[in-house]
Amino acid sequence: MATDAGEFDFVIVGAGSAGCVLAHRLSENPAFKVAILEAGGRDLNPWIHIPAGYFRTMFNPAVTWQYDCGPEPHLGDRIVAWPRGKVLGGSSSINGLLYVRGQQQDYDMWRQLGNPGWSFRDVLPYFKRAEDQERGSDELHGSGGPLGVADVRMDNPLCEAYIQACVAAGIPHTKDFNGPSQEGAGYYQLTNRHGRRCSAAVAYLNPARRRPNLSIITNAAVTRLDLDGRRVRGVRYRVGGEERLIKARREVIVAAGAIGSPQILQVSGIGPAAVLQAAGVPVRHALEGVGANLQDHFQIRFVYECSLPASLNDVWHSRWLQMKTGIEYATRRSGILTIGAGVAGAFLRSRPELDLPDIQFHIIPLSADKPGESLHTFSGMTISVCQLRPESRGTIAIKTGDTRQPPKIVANYLDTESDRRTMLDGMRKVREVSAQKPFAKYVVAERFPGPQAATDEALMAYMREKGTTIFHPTGTCKMGTDDMAVVDPRLKVRGIEGLRVVDGAIMPRVVSGNTNAPIIMIAEKAADMIKEDARAMAAA
Repeated sequence: MATDAGEFDFVIVGAGSAGCVLAHRLSENPAFKVAILEAGGRDLNPWIHIPAGYFRTMFNPAVTWQYDCGPEPHLGDRIVAWPRGKVLGGSSSINGLLYVRGQQQDYDMWRQLGNPGWSFRDVLPYFKRAEDQERGSDELHGSGGPLGVADVRMDNPLCEAYIQACVAAGIPHTKDFNGPSQEGAGYYQLTNRHGRRCSAAVAYLNPARRRPNLSIITNAAVTRLDLDGRRVRGVRYRVGGEERLIKARREVIVAAGAIGSPQILQVSGIGPAAVLQAAGVPVRHALEGVGANLQDHFQIRFVYECSLPASLNDVWHSRWLQMKTGIEYATRRSGILTIGAGVAGAFLRSRPELDLPDIQFHIIPLSADKPGESLHTFSGMTISVCQLRPESRGTIAIKTGDTRQPPKIVANYLDTESDRRTMLDGMRKVREVSAQKPFAKYVVAERFPGPQAATDEALMAYMREKGTTIFHPTGTCKMGTDDMAVVDPRLKVRGIEGLRVVDGAIMPRVVSGNTNAPIIMIAEKAADMIKEDARAMAAA
């Protein structure tokens, strides 16, 4: 018998990027009683709030779910690590901080796929409402919003050299990847305020936590949704060894991310019948698209040893530089500890006949064998390349009805010839840029993949051996009107009353860039739709 945890108007599952936004916006109305459930704990780890601390938190099981993806059939059956945030703020508390919206055409495509209200013109006001742009507001940007967006707070000669090398290779310079055109090379902006990470928890949840109509429940592991026929009445969850039932008068909103959201639906009996039956879960509502349409950006890294000691590697291996860097950060909130998972970057076309960029570079003044491991002893520079619009599709499927057991995740990276060719073209572009004089004059050696990887076959072998996620899983509860759609354009789960999904899982196609800013936008827009529907119901 589950303990009664009370009744609320809205119960939000997951205090990640989307959930924090929803908790803030819905609790703005004092007439709404709102609860938000988070399986992780509070964001007390100090490295969460130091931007460069993502390198230390991303693989820390105290604040992340250590998911695995695979075996991946086109990567030699390798298992790929897929960490996701398990803390207030979710992955916005452990990610690389980059503020990138994607291309305007991404959202116009969502509209063309049968989702009215989701064109770029429709979603731009929500990007602007969220944003506290330190450069000020204009026709594309907002200021005064909850989410701090700031320029990089350091000068790095290696990153500047790589930007100049991009320009020398024919890539235009840009000051704003979220401007009228995404194409170009320049510096990223970060979800950062005064040199500290501005996670969704910091931006949205902290200002709302004292509201008497908002309850924040941490260490609450959801076991399943509570269904009455085809209506969701509440959520069952565990705190310690105790099972509790929290009821929702109006709606349950699942915002557990592209892995957690389909898992929660599936263990509750909502999903592909064959998957549920194989896991021993009774089918309450067969919905084939739950867990399908998985998309992620696949990346491969080039590592260069440089003659200029301007790398985080140099700091990592020097107590004097550590002390100097720590003092700079403590006194001025600047320097290399303020970087994200990309100081500079580029969006470019792999082939000149393309209309839009299909390749992204992340330019980072550090290097390691893989994320989370000790930095190299040499002055290292990493250039990561990823394909922006992959055609490959994967799946997420529960293996059991117990949410403590992770689902089986297969991204199916490099499944299509187009994906393989685009990634190879992107690798060639990295070398073309790196050979330009502004950067080449600092290069001692290409350490990875190394000059021995000279042919397409050798580059493909390196990609299959070392390629990995760039941590952008999306699409597993896609929005649309076709038979594989899970939610409609108002993010209501098809065939179920009182239930929405609001997070990156609803993207019908992954955006052409980093995903955190779009997920926050999705939640901002969803909050308005939820309020509109509540008013319409009250007026009926």
